[in-house]
Amino acid sequence: MQDLNLPKKQSRIAGLLYFLSCLPAPFALLYVPGVLVVRGDAAATANNVRDSEGLLRLGMAVELFSATLVIFAVIAFYRLFKAVSHKHAMAMMILFLISVPMSYLNVLNDLAALTFARSPAFLSAVFDKPQLDAFVLFFLRLHNQGIILAQIFWGLWLFPFGIVVMRSGFIPRFVGIAAIAAGSGYVINSSFRLFLPASAQGFGDLAMILGVGELAILWLLIWGAKDQPSTHPIPAPLAT
Repeated sequence: MQDLNLPKKQSRIAGLLYFLSCLPAPFALLYVPGVLVVRGDAAATANNVRDSEGLLRLGMAVELFSATLVIFAVIAFYRLFKAVSHKHAMAMMILFLISVPMSYLNVLNDLAALTFARSPAFLSAVFDKPQLDAFVLFFLRLHNQGIILAQIFWGLWLFPFGIVVMRSGFIPRFVGIAAIAAGSGYVINSSFRLFLPASAQGFGDLAMILGVGELAILWLLIWGAKDQPSTHPIPAPLAT
């Protein structure tokens, strides 16, 4: 029977959890805002939210699901690599886990946008419709800024991850190199969007090309880690 503690088994579990956490994320982070938000048009955006409330709520559910599942993925990565370098495995886990409460709290911006779009009596008594619509667009844009902020940590965790992969000896070094390149892309893109927004469409978007390197983590799911030779001593032959 295969030992469940073998690196191959552990790496495939970690890779599967990470893949499952990432798979639905583009729906919540890219598709839903792309459908609902009309750039510079608060009224049209608010109408989209009112007409597609279910889509926004589904996006919120998917975002929370991804943020929850990735907790188990990063713990699995920690268990896989802690014997290689406890320091780097711990740094990897902490940096990624920092982004989780940020993702949870960021969903509140979607809830706020939905609340303003529905114009409950306690708000409509204070704000007129154009103001309510403006708040809808404001909170959806704030949600996008929250994603950019969390993306810094989605990039930072890949640096210790890449280092510990390269040191492991049981996962190809190119996986670690590609992960570090992807992490650089995420951090550079977020930095441009937060601090140099005028240049984000150029340098920031170009840096995101490096994010493709994160796909190398799929190696762990498809092929897994190399089995390590047994460390148990071979018994000496009996003297005759």
